[in-house]
Amino acid sequence: MTHLSSLRTRRAQRGLTLIEIMIALLIAAVLFSAVIAGVGAITGTKAKAAASELAGVIRSLYDTAALTGKTCRLVFELPATKSDDPVRYHAECAEGGVTTSRDREASLRDENKVRDDEKRQGGKDERRNFSRSDSGGAPNMQDLIEEEQHRVEQAARFSSYTGEEITPHQLSGISLSVWTRQQKTAVDSGIAYLYFFPQGYTEKAQVYVRQGDNVWTLTLSPLTGKVNIVAEELEVPRS
Repeated sequence: MTHLSSLRTRRAQRGLTLIEIMIALLIAAVLFSAVIAGVGAITGTKAKAAASELAGVIRSLYDTAALTGKTCRLVFELPATKSDDPVRYHAECAEGGVTTSRDREASLRDENKVRDDEKRQGGKDERRNFSRSDSGGAPNMQDLIEEEQHRVEQAARFSSYTGEEITPHQLSGISLSVWTRQQKTAVDSGIAYLYFFPQGYTEKAQVYVRQGDNVWTLTLSPLTGKVNIVAEELEVPRS
């Protein structure tokens, strides 16, 4: 009886087993991760980091358009409201300097419709075939008109920017909306654009980066390409 009591006493004094220690550490790690995530949501850490990242990308694309003589644009793919999908963005440049539609909201609706149609059709591109006249292979007037139209369309067509300084990226844990002076309201889902022109100017624009109750506003100067970051949600300018 005395031997059994002494064995129980030694087991009690030995403390926690290895499995119990591992379980305790796992619980502590889960609680620590929850605390970190909660603090990040309260302080808007991801939103602040995303705002700083976008400010650098915007400035870089502004310089690219000014130096290359091409119209470039930053393309935002914004998930539907209340979706957990990340915000994605990439850069595109045209072959030359092109202008933009004054009715940006209508243009964006058309662009979204085209993209949806392309997805339904499996992303197949339709290419135009130009025919020559049979008179010894020499082009007739219709051929010349079509070729000139094709040349203009090619110059206005945007293709992905391949510079290492601006690569396609995604931003998780935040929501984003984009306003430009050619829009009445900010776009918060679908496709949104920021354009940069060869003459060294861009559109007056505001980009809103949100995380929980935290909002960071990026304001873009048209003449200098300078980006200011404000730790609040600024109103959309009325003019």
